[in-house]
Amino acid sequence: MKRRGFLLGGAVLAAGLAAPAFGATRERLRLGVIGTGMRGQVLLRELLRRDDVEVAALCDIEPVMLGQALAQVDKAGKPRPRTFGEDGDLFAYRRLLDAKAVDGVIIATPWEWHAPMAIDAMRAGVPVGCEVVAGVTLRDHWDVLDTQLKTGTPYMLLENVCFRRDVMAVLQMVRAGVFGELEHLQGGYQHDLRAVKLNGGDAAHVVGGGVEFGDKGWSEARWRTLHSVRRNGELYPSHGIGPCAMYTNINRGNRFTRINSFATKARGLHDYIERQAPGHPNAKLKFSLGDVVTTTLSTENGETILLQHDTSLPRPYSLGFRVQGTRGLWMDLNQGVHVEGVSKPHSWDAFQAWQDKYDHPLWRRYGERAAGAGHGGMDFFVIHAFIEALKADAPMPIDVYDAVTWSAITPLSEQSIEQGFQTLDFPDFTRGAWRERKPIFAFDDRY
Repeated sequence: MKRRGFLLGGAVLAAGLAAPAFGATRERLRLGVIGTGMRGQVLLRELLRRDDVEVAALCDIEPVMLGQALAQVDKAGKPRPRTFGEDGDLFAYRRLLDAKAVDGVIIATPWEWHAPMAIDAMRAGVPVGCEVVAGVTLRDHWDVLDTQLKTGTPYMLLENVCFRRDVMAVLQMVRAGVFGELEHLQGGYQHDLRAVKLNGGDAAHVVGGGVEFGDKGWSEARWRTLHSVRRNGELYPSHGIGPCAMYTNINRGNRFTRINSFATKARGLHDYIERQAPGHPNAKLKFSLGDVVTTTLSTENGETILLQHDTSLPRPYSLGFRVQGTRGLWMDLNQGVHVEGVSKPHSWDAFQAWQDKYDHPLWRRYGERAAGAGHGGMDFFVIHAFIEALKADAPMPIDVYDAVTWSAITPLSEQSIEQGFQTLDFPDFTRGAWRERKPIFAFDDRY
């Protein structure tokens, strides 16, 4: 979907559609994919690898992407699905939302479309597996939540990092009390995306230096870069906050209470354009997004969590995890663990031995099956969790409360920065239910 999505208004179906009927365990699902760009095609590949899924429908208004998705289906030897969007209709996805034709949809479109598409799907009684982000504005998040609660339609945020092998082993360590009582955690999205934001791919292979975006860009550069032009905040929080929230039982016996954000100046994209294509008109643009955005959250139970968003400067990829308690800590950057009384004083243990000991049952069970899946196997697990929970009519392991709580960090961070780095109260999306809700993520070794 193109950047025209920024102008979209009122993109929801009228209320009052038939409520979904769930309850029976199903052996096979018919799924639709809305958005068949690069991310959508990665998730489509996972669907096509499964015998318990029929890809029944595909939707995209970009003919090239839709054609590539169909080629994937053909290569897998699966029946061709119905297609929508060839006519360029921005709302073609609504014609896909027929609960009699699909048992669920995967939404992998630009961020600004996630909330309206999910709302439309839930109102139509079609379960949703939504790529991160859940919404753009704070109002988006309340609307997604209230629609899910009103309709009862399943909704899962497809946050794959929660399923990363080391992240899940650390979850086992946290639950076993290896680190003692948790005190402080860190995570983030620290990933050089300059070539993605400017032309949509590897700039070294793009004629003209790779400095275009919007209508002249390709893939994510068609839409993602406009967020960097217009917005200043923690734009992509869930990779970092998802695991940290699971470690600290957010929305299940704990909650975020306060948030503040700081942003550096914005120089990285300008500098990149000037060096790739000196004098290019895009170098005159004023980018709003600070090159490094630092966000701090406090919790009801006394932990602090630090997030960093860093996508416009040269750097190796890192999510920067740190999990620290009264007895020790883990950091992913050095793949090290220190546990008091076990590790040598002031020394790091290599993480691999700890991972071997605390490897999560999901990875022990499905690790070979996940081999070759996207993002080191994580994409297998996140799709597997959505499908298995849907088949069993079970609660989604990353549910709507998780989705809106993690994703709302973005508009709240924008508000904090705009108000001079003010500390804000964090809304309680559970409306008090966090006190009674129990952790469910990764307790079932099936998904």
